[in-house]
Amino acid sequence: MLRRTPRPTQSRSSAASDVYKRQELARAEIKNLAGVEVSVVLCSDDYLLSLNKQYLNKNTLTDIITFDYCEENFLRGDIFISIDRVAENAVKFKQATCNELWRIMAHGLLHLCGYADKTPAEKTKMTEKEDFYLILLRKYMEDDASEKKCHRK
Repeated sequence: MLRRTPRPTQSRSSAASDVYKRQELARAEIKNLAGVEVSVVLCSDDYLLSLNKQYLNKNTLTDIITFDYCEENFLRGDIFISIDRVAENAVKFKQATCNELWRIMAHGLLHLCGYADKTPAEKTKMTEKEDFYLILLRKYMEDDASEKKCHRK
């Protein structure tokens, strides 16, 4: 599985400009979306393995299974995530568990958007998209945390 490539650090103004560009690209990708209805289910390895056997005829552990019910420009689906796999992958990839969970959730959403990860090229593209959206998510979370600190009484 392809994972995190270290990124060089940037100056604040360069980083702000980069985030703005990312926001504009993200808006362009979703501008024709009529709606979104996605369920995320956190479950055990055992439960996800049973789904993998039942629906995909695979007898292997996995971190995520995405069921795609999308219609035209409406994003709809169910994302099942093994919290056991997330915790193990966090250790394996030296990530905080919450960061690994965000990455896996982004991964499932990207599947609903039509991205695949069967070939090395597809995996590389998927990881790039995960990174792209995780940077935006972190920026929004930082802004939210900063705003809350400023308005605390």
